[in-house]
Amino acid sequence: MKVILREDVNNLGKSGQLVEVKDGYGRNYLIPRKLAVEATRKNLAQLDHEKRLIDDLGKKKRSQAEKMAAELASHDITILCQAGDQDKLFGAVTARDIADQLRSEGFNVDRRQITLNEPLKQLGVYKVGMKTGEGVETELKVWLVKK
Repeated sequence: MKVILREDVNNLGKSGQLVEVKDGYGRNYLIPRKLAVEATRKNLAQLDHEKRLIDDLGKKKRSQAEKMAAELASHDITILCQAGDQDKLFGAVTARDIADQLRSEGFNVDRRQITLNEPLKQLGVYKVGMKTGEGVETELKVWLVKK
């Protein structure tokens, strides 16, 4: 019996996959628990339609992420900091500070999108990695200047 999986099933397949199972397993376990539906023409056509919709949505999200990455790559941000001797900061600049500055400049970003290995503790220019989504990454130039 051929079934279309509606959810991921261990040792069988992922959601949306067409798999061949024994009749009893399909009728007595998968279908009653709504883990799968029988592979009829109607259900196969619906699966193809849903896959096309998901692909179109993924392409749209990817293009938005690439557009945002291009905007961020060409944009520098400046953060005013209090610094002491030898240009050491009082405190540190973290991913949250960078995200707040980007939000104030009109970008919709979350601090978790910023890849910062360790907080920035000295004045200067830094290149900070950003994940804009859908596997798209870019670098952002951050200027730390004295108030």
